[in-house]
Amino acid sequence: MSLLTIIPTYNEAENIEALVKAVFARIPPEGGVLVVDDNSPDGTAALAEKAAGDYPGRLRVLNRREKQGLAAAYLAGFSWGLDRGYDMFLEMDADFSHDPRYIPLMLEEIQNREAVFGSRNIAGGCVEGWPFLRNLVSRGGSLYSRLVLGCPIRDLTGGFNMWRESALKKIDLASIIAKGYSFQIEMKYKAFLSGCSFVEIPIIFAERERGRSKMSKRIFFEALVNVWKIRARPRAGRPQ
Repeated sequence: MSLLTIIPTYNEAENIEALVKAVFARIPPEGGVLVVDDNSPDGTAALAEKAAGDYPGRLRVLNRREKQGLAAAYLAGFSWGLDRGYDMFLEMDADFSHDPRYIPLMLEEIQNREAVFGSRNIAGGCVEGWPFLRNLVSRGGSLYSRLVLGCPIRDLTGGFNMWRESALKKIDLASIIAKGYSFQIEMKYKAFLSGCSFVEIPIIFAERERGRSKMSKRIFFEALVNVWKIRARPRAGRPQ
């Protein structure tokens, strides 16, 4: 089985080279990394392309002409990898909030499942470096989404996730309507509805040390509204 790690980037020049090195230290020798860059003005893509010389054929950069958002970046990455025969996919942030040290455990867990979700909201998981109010809002947003959707996944908004090809096919990526932060909610909800086998593993999510966060209040509350749109869409795997 071959793993493709997809890393969306926008202005991550301070992190990308170190992150790529850390990821390659923990994925199998046949694994690849795809950096999906939204035309970062700080030169993120150029740094990733330079680093590709150290990993011939294993590190690729998908350059996009403009900033199109997280959902579009991941969907482009999934499509790129599926076309090239990858059968496992890892989503992770570019800022070290998702620690590569969890990758071996995720690879172990996915041997008997179709998806593995890094969770901040189960025993052993947490967030470091966030003020109390921000952490409370984040947990509240995930709980709100769970209640609206009737979904048992504890960390619906988390973005550190590993998927098998079979899960992506069950989800039907062409049916995804989310454009931003709610993308992770919709992916997990559809995985649940379509009967994918999954497990949540505890992770420690650390606040970034370098660069600027892309999250904002507008994006967060927009996601909470979109939960209702996701719920209203036809449910994959269930008769209407």
